Amino acid sequence: MSARQAEAGAPVRAAPRREITPGAVLPLLGFLLLAALFPFLPLGTRSEFLLQIAFFTLVAGIMALSWDILARSGQVSLAHAAFYGLGAYGYALLLKAGLPWLLAMPVAALLAGGVSLILGTVTMRLSGMYFAIATLAFTEVVRTIIQNLPESVAGGATGLLVPALLGGNSRAQYGLAWGLLAFTVLVSLAVRLTRLHFAFAAIRQGEETARVLGVSIVRFKLLAFFISSCLAALAGVLYAGKTFFINPLETFSLANSIAPLTTSIFGGLYTTLGPVLGATVLRVAEEVLHNSVKNGYLVVYGLVLMLSILWLPRGLMGLRRGRKHGGDL
Repeated sequence: MSARQAEAGAPVRAAPRREITPGAVLPLLGFLLLAALFPFLPLGTRSEFLLQIAFFTLVAGIMALSWDILARSGQVSLAHAAFYGLGAYGYALLLKAGLPWLLAMPVAALLAGGVSLILGTVTMRLSGMYFAIATLAFTEVVRTIIQNLPESVAGGATGLLVPALLGGNSRAQYGLAWGLLAFTVLVSLAVRLTRLHFAFAAIRQGEETARVLGVSIVRFKLLAFFISSCLAALAGVLYAGKTFFINPLETFSLANSIAPLTTSIFGGLYTTLGPVLGATVLRVAEEVLHNSVKNGYLVVYGLVLMLSILWLPRGLMGLRRGRKHGGDL
């Protein structure tokens, strides 16, 4: 390829076909199957409580995997709380406007995706720490705007009531969350098994190298941002419909930006099973520590992040024996 073609952003050449081996796909299918069967287990008198924990574990999995998709393009964002909150508030306001929930859900996600394209365009020239700081500032800007809207519109600082998702039926809500997690997994696999994987990897390795390979950096970065933000917004919709109430302080909290990053690193970056597995393990650990350790949530996340960097550079997925680079989905 000539330098002129590279500068023009020629399309990415056809990538070699990636093989799906049983060793890579079976753990992922097994996890989804176990998650699907969970509501039918004999949970006893605590079934509602356990279903709620499992529901938010699935939401955490969607958030982690959506963040990981963006990280594959080399963008470390702290704006996930913003898109999570935009999904929650967009869904609530669309319901308030009279849209049915089944239509309000994808529309809210697409609106968040549209906002991500604006943010991505503005911050395109930033990278590394500067990009992360810009996305964190964006989250605070969005939170402040929502908080200062008239109470008649978005509830102001007090918050906003949201109609219960699927009539408050816990099993149906769990089924919907599982379906959206499965959809997120399919999106992740589509990224992993198509030329998007090679384009994102080239950008992550270095933009100069990506240009030489003919990767359109702007187009693929914006695409990664759009996909990631839409999925995060769907997680926000689930949160809003489950809790019946949202407010700016909790919905746009820093924890909602840090948790996806932490769980992805802990589970294994640039894989599909890793972030979901990491979210599950950390969510269970949070519940175990909730009643026994003060501020256990923050403690476990801080410790896990440090330990994973020191001793598990590839996360939980790195514990698999015989793992080859790129061999996991």
